[in-house]
Amino acid sequence: MTFSRRTLLKTLGVGTASLALPTLSTMAQAAPAGPAPVLHQFRLGDATITALLDGHLPVPATMFTGYDAARAQETLEGSFYREGAQGLEIPVNGYLVERGGKYTLVDTGTAQLMGPDLGGLMAALAATRVGVGDISTILLTHMHPDHAGGLLAADGSAAFPNAELVVAETEWDFWYDDAIMASVDEGSRGFFQMARDAVAPYADRKKPFTGEVEVAPGFTAMPLPGHTPGHSGFMLDAGDEQLLIWGDVVHSTALQFANPDWTIPFDTDQPLAAQTRKAMFDRAAADQLLVTGMHLDFPGLGRVVRDGAAYAFHQAPWQFGL
Repeated sequence: MTFSRRTLLKTLGVGTASLALPTLSTMAQAAPAGPAPVLHQFRLGDATITALLDGHLPVPATMFTGYDAARAQETLEGSFYREGAQGLEIPVNGYLVERGGKYTLVDTGTAQLMGPDLGGLMAALAATRVGVGDISTILLTHMHPDHAGGLLAADGSAAFPNAELVVAETEWDFWYDDAIMASVDEGSRGFFQMARDAVAPYADRKKPFTGEVEVAPGFTAMPLPGHTPGHSGFMLDAGDEQLLIWGDVVHSTALQFANPDWTIPFDTDQPLAAQTRKAMFDRAAADQLLVTGMHLDFPGLGRVVRDGAAYAFHQAPWQFGL
């Protein structure tokens, strides 16, 4: 599928935030088959982490709020990034973490909700030879369909029969708020319904959390609001090493490190999303955090560094031989 401004709803007022979402008819296109499985496995302390590529989608640079053509050209100049006819290609990633024989999955990809260029996470997971029944915990950064869609099997049942679902209470409450759902147009109500449908089979085994707390052995939740009200990252403590999986703090590696004020209409509260991003960039650079994210260039592992008044992302090399 392709995104254009026509596929986005105009910004809708929701309290002090604004909710801008694609219509359900645009998002829910059937895909006969997802991309070929793509994965990368690496060791970090006492954990084995596998980056799972769900696929990619094109996002026009003009979609970013704050976009300036000259600034965008300057940012892309000298880089390998090129904007095609449909936009810059944005990956969708998920992460499988194994520690002590237990498997945790951070986000689940799109399944069949967003077109044939996405929906590859389950094939990548199958290539690891880890079964869906082996996963005991799913950490959900937020409930957008490119993160929660893979929770469902094709028949609408839980794709992960033994997994506890960990999600911020604020996030769950937002998507289940009937008053907010009723205040938006019919297309956006369908978007809310997709979020509800994805998590419904896990209602009796969900684990809500609030604040910066341990949510699973070795994982501490970090509230990162703005993209959605309950958008969260997860800090993995893998013995003597740490990794922050920061969800959707960044949508475009190409543009947003150099232009951290640039937001995207999918951010429910764009000023807060920019504030959260800059605060996280500051912390990651100062503390030399190892980070990864769902839309960083696959496999997404690296460090944030200061670059004058802005920032840059230094991608880690692939580990070989695992």
